[in-house]
Amino acid sequence: MRFFYALILSAFAALPARAEVDIQPVTSPGGITAWLVEEHSIPFVALEIRFRGGASLDAPGKRGAINLMTGLLEEGAGDMDARAFSRETEALATNLSFDVSDDSLSVSARFLTENRDASIELLRAALLEPRFDEDAVERVRGQVISNIQSNQKDPNEIARQTFDKIAFGDHPYGSSLNGTLETVAGLTRDDLIEAHSAVLARDRIYVGAVGDISPEELGKLLDTLLGDLPAKGAPMPPPADVDIPAGTTVVDFATPQSVAIFGQPGLAQDDPDWFTATVLNHVLGGGGFESRLMTEVREKRGLTYGVYSYLAPRDLAETYLGSVSSANDRIGEAIDVIRAEWAKAATEGITQEELEAAKTYITGAYPLRFDGNSPIANILVGMQMLGLPTDYIATRNDKVEAVTLEDVKRVAADLLDPENLHFVVVGQPEGLEASTLPQE
Repeated sequence: MRFFYALILSAFAALPARAEVDIQPVTSPGGITAWLVEEHSIPFVALEIRFRGGASLDAPGKRGAINLMTGLLEEGAGDMDARAFSRETEALATNLSFDVSDDSLSVSARFLTENRDASIELLRAALLEPRFDEDAVERVRGQVISNIQSNQKDPNEIARQTFDKIAFGDHPYGSSLNGTLETVAGLTRDDLIEAHSAVLARDRIYVGAVGDISPEELGKLLDTLLGDLPAKGAPMPPPADVDIPAGTTVVDFATPQSVAIFGQPGLAQDDPDWFTATVLNHVLGGGGFESRLMTEVREKRGLTYGVYSYLAPRDLAETYLGSVSSANDRIGEAIDVIRAEWAKAATEGITQEELEAAKTYITGAYPLRFDGNSPIANILVGMQMLGLPTDYIATRNDKVEAVTLEDVKRVAADLLDPENLHFVVVGQPEGLEASTLPQE
């Protein structure tokens, strides 16, 4: 059975890239909605479920509870302890995974058609009847604590968490979803039960399904799997008040190379100028070795092995971020070059040649995302959460192609803010004027 499952995964990995998919909206008899792409050539189904809210729904003083709870969903359910649950998953050749971000809790399932009912019963038990056994709780708690301790020694993670605290303050985005050593150590089984009911509820479900299943079969499956969840979860937190001041923050950390994260307010993914901003960012810092930042910071000056930027829209805030690392005696120069390129793009925009190259790459790379059932199911869920129409896949590249040089120049002038670009530098940089923060 495991060999057959491996063959199926290999077959889908070998499928040609495709960006034309027939999406069918499905509503179960119980009123649960999903998007389906039928694909009956192989007896295999990928199911992606997303619960909006994620770790941002942690109760006050209980930061890390939803993350810990998520890690326990496959550590025993119903009458199965962790080992029994694992054995049953393997026997069914089923793959179940659970993940959480600040915006959503994700459930991914892949199973054979012949084992569909049993696989769904197993997943249902994990979602509705997690055991939270003491030994499993302590084991996973230890893993989370180890991760927190590791992050405290990771310059990249220190930079990210420091930037988030500056940008988002007391909003959930301003702290790690892992929680702190203190909050995680203090979490009880009752806290985990409360975290479970906060996020796993029917009022925030999004579902994508791809594979060997009909709309009628999917509708029944949805009610079986999700129909008994609570109707409503915890209230969503308010939008974050993004407050990113100008300047540079230094976190003292003993290392020969400084790591920097930089950023400013960004753009929502449903903004009419999103695709124009995407093209702009590709040219500025998102296009790998072809980007301006990589050319100026690495190729011409040898200040870094890598520098990049990216638009970071989230459910409750939007930022425009980037990252660079360089030797302590050269990080200041790297920052100056980045600011200069930010300012140049803001005032001059980009060239026609850069525009055409960016559009060619962005449109050409898009079909490569559709290389199997699981990636497509994931895309379907993301589209629903963004409120996109079912024909978005067919029209997305047209929106990219419609971007003009004038559009990019206008958006660059409005979006890019070089004077207020904030850098968080972790290391012992030389020659930087900054308000220095001690490492905590």
